Amino acid sequence: MQSQVTSAAWTVVVPLKPLARAKSRLAASVGDAALPGLALAFAQDTVGAVLACPAVRGVVVVTDDPLAAAALSALGARTVPDTPAAGLNAALAHGEAAARAADPGTAVAALNADLPALRPHELHGVLEWASRFPRAFLPDAAEIGTTLLSAMPGTPLVPAFGGLSRARHRASGAVEIGLSGVDSVRQDVDTGEDLEAARKLGLGRRTAALLAAPCGSGRSGRPGGPGGPGGGRAEAGRG
Repeated sequence: MQSQVTSAAWTVVVPLKPLARAKSRLAASVGDAALPGLALAFAQDTVGAVLACPAVRGVVVVTDDPLAAAALSALGARTVPDTPAAGLNAALAHGEAAARAADPGTAVAALNADLPALRPHELHGVLEWASRFPRAFLPDAAEIGTTLLSAMPGTPLVPAFGGLSRARHRASGAVEIGLSGVDSVRQDVDTGEDLEAARKLGLGRRTAALLAAPCGSGRSGRPGGPGGPGGGRAEAGRG
């Protein structure tokens, strides 16, 4: 299956649900009022880092949220509405179709919108590794989900995100990306524990500023607030 490493040019597809419904599992750590702003800051830091990656030609954000669409367009992303309105994987397939319609020769990667510690050079390493295979994926930090799924030109993405997606993507024939030193690409944020882990990696500018503000987290300037960094992992639903 392995082929020669290519200097692929990538379009990254980022799905983002309406901000009012995003990141509910963080409520116990940062408070309900902080969630929309935090979800937007996560997405802005994620998309900003993606656009700074030299392997990336463009970003397509699939969202029905007008505030998020405006903010991410201002960074340089293309935004498209979630026309299928049929869940995460349908949104990703829709974004993939939009990316390939605009640039038929592009390689496509689906990436979570909640990677606030993302480093462009780590993403570059992941994409270079992925370019050796028709389809590849990167497990999340919890090693049960997926943060990135890639497909080379002419190969369908076939996303299967949600819950135990690591096993589903492997079973679908995608090759697991076995890189070390790419923690920022794996650390998505669903819980207070995740947010603390991302903080230790180094949060992006917008997320860090929001959490440092006197009322930025809704409860405390430090991830976790008085309830601690928990929130647990009892709820399945990671990438």
